[in-house]
Amino acid sequence: MTTYILLITVVVLSISGFLIGRYRASAMCEAPGASVKLHSRPSYYGLLTAMWCGVPALIVAVLWHGLEPAIIDHLVLSDLPPEIRSLPENRLSLVLNDIKNQAAGVMFSESRDPVIREAADHCVRLRAISRMAMSVVILSLSIIALVAVQKRLSPEMRARNHVERFIRCVLVVCSTLAIFTTVGIVLSILFEAMRFFKAVPVTEFLFGLKWSPQMAIRADQVGASGAFGAVPVFVGTMLVSAIAMFVAVPIGLMSAIYLSEYAGSAVRTVAKPVLELLAGIPTVVYGFFAALTVAPFIRDMGTMAGLDVSSESALAAGLVMGIMIIPFVSSLSDDVINAVPQDMRDGSYGLGATKSETIKYVVIPAALPGIVGGILLAISRAIGETMIVVMAAGLSANLTVNPLKAVTTVTVQIVTLLVGDQEFDSPKTLAAFALALLLFIVTLLLNIIALYIVRRYREQYE
Repeated sequence: MTTYILLITVVVLSISGFLIGRYRASAMCEAPGASVKLHSRPSYYGLLTAMWCGVPALIVAVLWHGLEPAIIDHLVLSDLPPEIRSLPENRLSLVLNDIKNQAAGVMFSESRDPVIREAADHCVRLRAISRMAMSVVILSLSIIALVAVQKRLSPEMRARNHVERFIRCVLVVCSTLAIFTTVGIVLSILFEAMRFFKAVPVTEFLFGLKWSPQMAIRADQVGASGAFGAVPVFVGTMLVSAIAMFVAVPIGLMSAIYLSEYAGSAVRTVAKPVLELLAGIPTVVYGFFAALTVAPFIRDMGTMAGLDVSSESALAAGLVMGIMIIPFVSSLSDDVINAVPQDMRDGSYGLGATKSETIKYVVIPAALPGIVGGILLAISRAIGETMIVVMAAGLSANLTVNPLKAVTTVTVQIVTLLVGDQEFDSPKTLAAFALALLLFIVTLLLNIIALYIVRRYREQYE
C-alpha cells in the first residue's frame, strides 16, 4: 500500500470514527427510558473518537518515515562483503549512493557489479517489507483505537475537556516550533557571521566605505583584493526603501481614507479589489516594467533636463517598488480605519467638527497603531525586495544618496554572494551571513520603534 493510499485510509477511518462517535453519543441520551444527560455535545464525542483514530497513526507514520532510511541503510551495509564494509566512510557513502540509485531505478544503466545489483535488490525487498509492515501497524492501530474509544464512551466522559486539552497542546507545540525555528535561524546566521568576523574586523565591516567582496585565489592575481565595508550596501538599501515609502505611504494612506470615509459602496466594491491586485503581480513583472519602461523614461527625462542619469538607478527601482507596496499600506490602513468605532465619529460631529476635521483629529489618531503596523510591514517588504533592485538598480555598491545613480541593496548582495560555485568557508561567502545579521538587527530596531509608537497611542485612545 502506497503512502498516499494509507493516509487516505486513515482519514476515512477518522471520519468514520467521528460519525460513529457522534451517533453513539446521541443514541445514549435519546434512548427510550434514558434519564442521563451527556457531559458534552455529541460532536465532541465524535471529535474525540476521530482524534484517537487518526493522530496516533499519523505520529507512527511520521516516525516510521523518519527512521526507515537509516535502518534500511544499516541493514544493506551489514549485508555487504567485508572488503566493502571496510572502505573509508566517503567511499562507502558513494557505494551506498549507487545502491540507492539502482534500487530507485534512476541509473542510466544497470551496474555490472553483481554485489551492487544484489544489494540494490535487497534494498528493494527491505523497502517493500517496511511499507507492508507500516501499513499493517498503522491500520491496526487506527482500528484498535476506534474500537477502544467506542467501548469507553459514556455520558459522564468529559469529551469536550479532552478535545480542548488536545487542541491546546497542538497550539503550544506549533508556537514552540515557531519559536525554535526563529531561534535556529538567528543562531545559524550568528554562527556563520562570527566566522566571517574572524577573518574581517567588525569595524571594517560596519564602517568601511568600499564594498568589493573579491578574494584572491592566487597570490599574483590582479583585481581580487577584498573590501568588505557594508556602508555602501546599507545606504543603497535605505535609499531605495525610502523612495519606495515616499511613494507607497501617501498614496496608500490617502487611498485607504478615501475608500473608508468618502467612497460609496459601489466604488469601494470595485476599487478595493482592483487596488489589491497590485500585490498579486509577480515581482519579476515589476522588474521588467522598471527596467524596460521606468528606467529609460527617467533617463530620457534626465537627459532633457541636462542631468547625468544612469541606465540603472535607485529612483527607478524605488518608484516601481513603491507601486508594488501600495496595497500593503492601503489594505491594512483601510481595515484599521473601518475598525474605529462609529461613536467616536458621531461624538466629533456632535461637537461641530467637519468630516475632514474628524478624520484628521479623531479617526487617524485612533487608527494610528494599525497604520504604523501596516507601514512597518511595507518597510520590511521594501527592505527584503530583490528582483526589482537587480533589474532596475544594478549590482554596483556605490556610496551615494543620489537617486539617479546605480546602487545595490543587502538582499541583492546576499543572493549574489551565495549564487554559483563558491567555497562556503571563504570570507566572500560568509559575508552574506554578516549582511543578514546586520539586516536582522536593523529590522529588529524598526520593530521596537513601531511597538513603542503603537503602545503609546493605544494607551491614549483606548
